[in-house]
Amino acid sequence: MVSIPFRLSRKIKERCLDCSFCKNHLSCPGIERCIGCGICIDACPHEARVLDEILVERRLVKIKVDGESFEVPERITVLRALELLGFRVSRFPREGDLSAPCRTGGCWACAIILDGKLKRSCITPIHDGMSIETKRADVERLEPLRIVSSFQGHPSGGVGTPYWIKPKGLVSRYIEVACFAHGCILRCPTCQNWDITYSSRRAPLTPNQAAEIMTHERLRWGVNRMAISGGECTLNRRWLVEYIMKLRELNRNEHARFHVDTNAVIMAPDYIDELIEVGMTDIGPDVKGLKLETFMRISGLKDKELSGRLLQTEWRAVKYLIDEYYEKVFIGIGIPYNPKLISLDEIYLIGEKISSWAPDIQVCALDYRPEFRRKDIRRPSYSEMAQVKDILQEAGLRHVVCQTVKGLIGPGKV
Repeated sequence: MVSIPFRLSRKIKERCLDCSFCKNHLSCPGIERCIGCGICIDACPHEARVLDEILVERRLVKIKVDGESFEVPERITVLRALELLGFRVSRFPREGDLSAPCRTGGCWACAIILDGKLKRSCITPIHDGMSIETKRADVERLEPLRIVSSFQGHPSGGVGTPYWIKPKGLVSRYIEVACFAHGCILRCPTCQNWDITYSSRRAPLTPNQAAEIMTHERLRWGVNRMAISGGECTLNRRWLVEYIMKLRELNRNEHARFHVDTNAVIMAPDYIDELIEVGMTDIGPDVKGLKLETFMRISGLKDKELSGRLLQTEWRAVKYLIDEYYEKVFIGIGIPYNPKLISLDEIYLIGEKISSWAPDIQVCALDYRPEFRRKDIRRPSYSEMAQVKDILQEAGLRHVVCQTVKGLIGPGKV
């Protein structure tokens, strides 16, 4: 037996509205067998779960890691067991001994080989006699996996969709097909796809499986554009690179476009290079503020050091795309707006910074509405978003698109 602090989930009864999201969509052993992964805390839209740190006795179980025998406490995640054994875990790809960016079970970037099969280390419970293989060379012999869902026709496109093919106003026609990757490194309280972002129960797909489904949908909807968004689609680098590569193979003679919408917070230059090399033609990085406090407010992150690095990476990615690929791939930049989250002064400064690099680049202003945990805010009005558009144009940007309650308004005067 060992007596050390363990994290256990606890329900706050007065906040719980019995929405059953945690029961129906989370890969969880249940509160009675809680392993302290924290997925229910991040996923609950009503913030009705908390993690308590409790000093309790736990039985030790025997496991093997890369052929070596160890004893670790029962009822913890494989990821936590590896941390206790001294493994360095990073939020960033290809850093540390193991990368675990989402930690809610969607992205599968933390996958290792457990008892001969690829499994997620972040939410999988340890068990007696478990055999774990962590070496990257061994893991990469197996096909990568991740949860991707909601393959569908898309009528308005995303941040990385060119403004001239976007429908104006409330006109609706399908211009691309899109799918959505589960898992995200951020914890945005206004997440518009939170039910996808935090859902971890679906069967994962290989890049080949996802590419075949997407190609089928492209043919069904009669479009040549294929987009992936999220959640955050870039978290599992190997999966995304192979997925884009397979899409290009399946659609080689169709004048196809391969579109990635991303928060860009882990997109190092070599990652961008690799995606473009394998076939990405359009990208929509969505910046979430210029100031650190704004980024933390919008992203929902509490860790100042992590937030600072993610914000810096996001902006460096935008600058690198403009410097290296401005006329080689289509780039559209997303900027969020809600008066409760970001000021008009900061919107101007963002516009000024981007226009100093590329005044003709497409910028999409997104009206952040009440969603997920921020039901207390109101959606910006049409006139407010028109003002945002004017401010960005005053900052020097020439191609500003705004998402509004009345549909999209495009470049030029409102």
